[in-house]
Amino acid sequence: MSGGPAGPADPGLQPERTRLAWRRTALALTAVTVLTVRLAAGRGVPGAALAATAVAGWGVVLWTIWGRMTGSRRSAPGGGRAFPLTALATAGSALLGVLLVLVGVG
Repeated sequence: MSGGPAGPADPGLQPERTRLAWRRTALALTAVTVLTVRLAAGRGVPGAALAATAVAGWGVVLWTIWGRMTGSRRSAPGGGRAFPLTALATAGSALLGVLLVLVGVG
């Protein structure tokens, strides 16, 4: 396998880059969840429902990411559930933001 003009690629770098990418994803999703909960606090039932949804989605994605990073759950060929789950969490975060604006939180 050729890594370009400098020589063969280091196979040890790919897992490191993947772990770092999952950590960035977890950090970004944590920040969005914290902001959602903060904005929704004290806004009655709609705010509580949005906050609970954000926290539940965050927990599921974090559990998936943790399993992939620690190696306790191996990924299926083609990425398994991690990519669709992360895409769903991203779309859900966007939807939560829109709902927060619509209920007058933002």
